[in-house]
Amino acid sequence: MNAQQPTDQQPTPDPRLAELETLVDAWLSVPEAAEVQGCSLSTVRTQLKNHELVSVRRGPNNAVYIPAVFVTPEGPMPALPGTVTVLADGGMNDLDLLTWLFTPQEGLAGDGTPMGALLAGHKSEIRRRAMETAF
Repeated sequence: MNAQQPTDQQPTPDPRLAELETLVDAWLSVPEAAEVQGCSLSTVRTQLKNHELVSVRRGPNNAVYIPAVFVTPEGPMPALPGTVTVLADGGMNDLDLLTWLFTPQEGLAGDGTPMGALLAGHKSEIRRRAMETAF
């Protein structure tokens, strides 16, 4: 019988996650996102499943975390779902999508990132750029 032996080694983290860690200022766990919104954990999980929110696994426990800027007391940031849909339909996974949203680009309002421009009310410009990037 040749069974696989368990290992104590952690999987090698994706180097893109280290880059994303430098781009995103604050993260929320699923329970923290639920608390901010005043909803249940299952509601946050549904928001993640429906791409109303986007997350990555990070930290020592490889837990699910959501950029804090995505979550408001009223629910997911309103401009986010449509933008996420455009990028995901273009083939981006969640890590690529988050990196794109938080990486500075020339000529954008706010802090120069797509996320900053969304927060500054420039949803149309960001969706246009998302379409150009995704397709």
